Amino acid sequence: MENYGIHLLAVSHVYMVPQLKQRCTKGVGETLTAENVVDVLQLARLCDAPDLCLKCMRLIHSKFKTVEQTEGWKFLQEHDPLLELDILQFIDEAESRKKRRRRHRREQNLYMQLSEAMECIEHICTDGCTLVGPSSNLDNNKSTSQVKTGPCSAFSTCYGLQLLIRHFAVCKKRGDGKGCLRCKRMIQLLRLHSSVCDQSESCRVPLCRQFKNRGEKDNKMVEDTKWKVLVRRVASAKAMSSLSQSKKKKSEVLFKEEAEDFIRIRKKLF
Repeated sequence: MENYGIHLLAVSHVYMVPQLKQRCTKGVGETLTAENVVDVLQLARLCDAPDLCLKCMRLIHSKFKTVEQTEGWKFLQEHDPLLELDILQFIDEAESRKKRRRRHRREQNLYMQLSEAMECIEHICTDGCTLVGPSSNLDNNKSTSQVKTGPCSAFSTCYGLQLLIRHFAVCKKRGDGKGCLRCKRMIQLLRLHSSVCDQSESCRVPLCRQFKNRGEKDNKMVEDTKWKVLVRRVASAKAMSSLSQSKKKKSEVLFKEEAEDFIRIRKKLF
């Protein structure tokens, strides 16, 4: 295969020996290098070997700067410009797909962060967390500064929101017409929460019901398309997050039960 793999590939194609052709395609694909990949690609196209063509294209894409310096590439540029164009289009499409995947991952991370922020806002306004919490959690004989609950599992996000809520409560620029960037950010988060909240009647997050009623009453108001997409994707991320958490809890419970059963059986045996 090392010495005659390329020749056998051509012969197996001409004389229609599928098993030999499949074996040669696999063997030649394992010996690809930057030096011979252009020659093998030309042969693979002539021999109708799509798997080998794809493997050659991917190798050219990953080592294009090295392949560009080879004699095979220079020969290709002079004698087969259509194949050169196909290779360049493949590289361009591969780079475009890579950029789309990166952008999609960044967007998904953003939606997951916003989903976590929505959960933290509900958690802060319902249960309280370290600095901020509802008045129902306070004892009559203790002040607000004395009653603090422990940090939650998402404390890095939760703590930033607590600082933002405390600033929003005391900011003087919010009402003087000049506006405050931090307050505007807080209002956007509260509006987003209202858009994804399905318990507005019993929700304890500030302005949730007001934002919900404003959207229902003002029928003439046309929401921005980007805002609708954001709300839908954050709601989807929130649902996926809650689903994964429930699965994680179930697996933890099952693991705990299995460990208890194992300990019980071991005690019986020994």
